[in-house]
Amino acid sequence: MAEAGLHFRQSHQSLIALIHYNSSMHRALLKAKAIYFLFYAAWAALIPFLPIFYKSLGFHPAQIGLLASVTPLMTMAGAPLWGAVADATRRHRQVLLGVMLGAMLSALALSQMRVFGLLALAVGAYAFFNAPIIPLVDNSVLALLGERRSEYGRQRLWGALGWGLSAPLAGWLAGRFGQVWPFLVYFSLMIGALAVGALLPIHPEPGTHSFWSGARRLLSDRRWFLFLGVVFISGAGGSVISNFLFLHLADLGASQTVMGLALSVATLGELPVLFFSGWMLRRWGARGLLVIGMSAYVVRALGLSLAAEPWQALALQALHGLTFSAVWVAGVSFAREMAPEGLGATAQGMMSSVVMGLSGITGSLAGGVLFEQFGGHVLFRISALAVLAGLALFLFAGRQFIAREHP
Repeated sequence: MAEAGLHFRQSHQSLIALIHYNSSMHRALLKAKAIYFLFYAAWAALIPFLPIFYKSLGFHPAQIGLLASVTPLMTMAGAPLWGAVADATRRHRQVLLGVMLGAMLSALALSQMRVFGLLALAVGAYAFFNAPIIPLVDNSVLALLGERRSEYGRQRLWGALGWGLSAPLAGWLAGRFGQVWPFLVYFSLMIGALAVGALLPIHPEPGTHSFWSGARRLLSDRRWFLFLGVVFISGAGGSVISNFLFLHLADLGASQTVMGLALSVATLGELPVLFFSGWMLRRWGARGLLVIGMSAYVVRALGLSLAAEPWQALALQALHGLTFSAVWVAGVSFAREMAPEGLGATAQGMMSSVVMGLSGITGSLAGGVLFEQFGGHVLFRISALAVLAGLALFLFAGRQFIAREHP
């Protein structure tokens, strides 16, 4: 009887501990969802409307293009640098809160600048502090999920919701009350994101080696650079679509209403992919998910190159969930798997630097030249062939990923 009683008490204590753990995890994941929602809603309230803000200040298109090019340049530097600082110092929360505050102060300065040189400096500072926010949050959420990290997509889904809800609201407010409103919406949402970031459970991983030892291991891994090369090609293709889709739609005779609807269709396309990304990762692995995303891009870009009517291009926007969200989830999973212990934020920052920085610059510059010379149909055809070549490289050389692809 005594043994039975002891067994009962142990089982009861284990059950209480499990309930407490699940409750704590649920609260922590609610905070993760909230910070994704608030940050992406803040981002959507500001970034799409900056060119209009620049135009309202009297800058001509060449100057606006130069200001736009500052963001990916500074992203290339900011994302990996701040990730490395967080990993090296093991002060991930302090770095996260610091760069969020830096982004807010830079955006405030940006809203007040009227001289081109000072405005460019403010844009650069904003991009430098903004770039590492999501890689740092991604790394913390993946660490929080632990063995359940295939559920990352369901947390990141709330970012897509925030983007989809915030952009139309900020656009309506700007059109009704003036260009100051995107900044006001941004600051309001970022204050909320900063407050949630202060409460998000962040536990730095204990590395068995020094930061510099882990960095040397990562930078000497040929698989890591193969992976970065593949996501660079995919990201450059995505940059081509994001920068030149509206110009292509205009050439097809689309109205601005149709262009706005194209963004809505793309956002809606992200939701099911992010929701089911955990199942997709378990079913096909990160490698398979990356192959699916790149294959979808080839179909999407080829379809755009053949589209003769705006509605045909509009229908292809539904593939955005696969061409962006699936690739991003696969990339985050790969970076997590390949990072040495204690270098998770550094790896996520490097991936973001390539996708959002180097790929963005390459896609916009090369795409601009090709669009001007040959038009949208040829541009998207060439982009599809480039991603297809990258996919072939990945399939041929990427077998070495298989042993470490399981999330």
